[in-house]
Amino acid sequence: MDDIPLSVQFGALVVLLILAAFFSIAETSMMALNRYRLKHLVKQAHRGAKLAHALLAHTDRLLGVILLGNNLVNAASAVLVGLITIQLFGENKIALGLGTLAITFLILVFAEITPKVIGAAHAERIAFAVSYVLTPLLKLLYPVVWFVNLFVSALLTLLRIKPPAGGEPQRLSAEELRSLVLEAGHYIPKKHRSILVNLFDLERITVEDVMTPRAQIEAVDLEAPLERIAEQLATSYHTRLLVYRNELGNIAGILHLRKVLALKRDGDFERDKLAELLTEPYFIPASTPLFAQLQYFQENRQRFALVVDEYGELQGLMTLEDIIEEIIGEFTTNAPSVATIRAWDKNDSALVVGSSPLRELNRKLGLALPLGGPKTLNGLIIEHFQDIPEAGVSLKIAGVPMEIVQTEDRVVKTVRLFKPKAEALPAPETS
Repeated sequence: MDDIPLSVQFGALVVLLILAAFFSIAETSMMALNRYRLKHLVKQAHRGAKLAHALLAHTDRLLGVILLGNNLVNAASAVLVGLITIQLFGENKIALGLGTLAITFLILVFAEITPKVIGAAHAERIAFAVSYVLTPLLKLLYPVVWFVNLFVSALLTLLRIKPPAGGEPQRLSAEELRSLVLEAGHYIPKKHRSILVNLFDLERITVEDVMTPRAQIEAVDLEAPLERIAEQLATSYHTRLLVYRNELGNIAGILHLRKVLALKRDGDFERDKLAELLTEPYFIPASTPLFAQLQYFQENRQRFALVVDEYGELQGLMTLEDIIEEIIGEFTTNAPSVATIRAWDKNDSALVVGSSPLRELNRKLGLALPLGGPKTLNGLIIEHFQDIPEAGVSLKIAGVPMEIVQTEDRVVKTVRLFKPKAEALPAPETS
């Protein structure tokens, strides 16, 4: 080396540092690639993505060629600096020590930290580019890489460690996917994001959470006078009605109003003829997860079901439209008997009916009322007091101030809610 000019030796050192930087940036960018986007680009026949995917399918070989080149270059750099130091200062121990420190600093700054930061920041762009170099390099050095990996595989076997497949993206749980959707605000429109999040929530929501409660079911008493039945059918908001005899628990069947039109047309509107039009009700347990119920509706070709508890007592009713609205939001006009939950008024208050579902209040008013117990605001207030409160009573539940406006018989009819301060709201609770 004595007869090689110093300028050439310094030039060789710069080349070695550049090579070391290349291997560092290649390693970081390849490992930081988004595996899901990579698979998408592979399906789009992206050349660089296909090369990167093939390399990542065998992570041991990829890391083998990168680290082999990186360590060879770093070792050669250290040797070259030692030779340059001896040529300039002789075998001076202090000079050799300072030379070692200098090359360590240069490798850390220019060949390790800086390239890795750049590689992590621009992983996709860099990884696809370096794949064109790493692919032929792996083929060239494959015998050496294979020999080194023999010892690596033996060591992993002794440690009973099975490396995962490098080309496949890591599996995500439902909660992780939900968080991913919520964080993807810049890429997914707000409405689409809301639908996706609602889909994840279907597994945690039960039929009981969204059913129409028994007290709000519009039903027909088959034993009532025919004039009253005809008036009720003519003014009904729904196309299917629950029919009972004398009391709601004594269910006779389900009546489709379209079938009644023929009776009206033929002037054959009689009680026994109505009874002949009734179909068998479809019963479902109140604890059924909403997503499972959606599948049951599809399998049984049903869209209307009666909800019962563990004792077979009627608790409410559920329709296919109820589940669809849980996914995409309200898309039909509310029944006249059901009050719409509106946004906060100019005084930061909202007047709501006591039968309002807590889930709807949380969703439309941005609250965090507890969902683990009662399903309606009336039930929550009664549980809080363990009694029927009087009008004018104020209280606070889950950081939400509220005032009882009207009570009737055994229920709270109307409540005025006041918008809580942001810091007073607990974390939202799900059922």
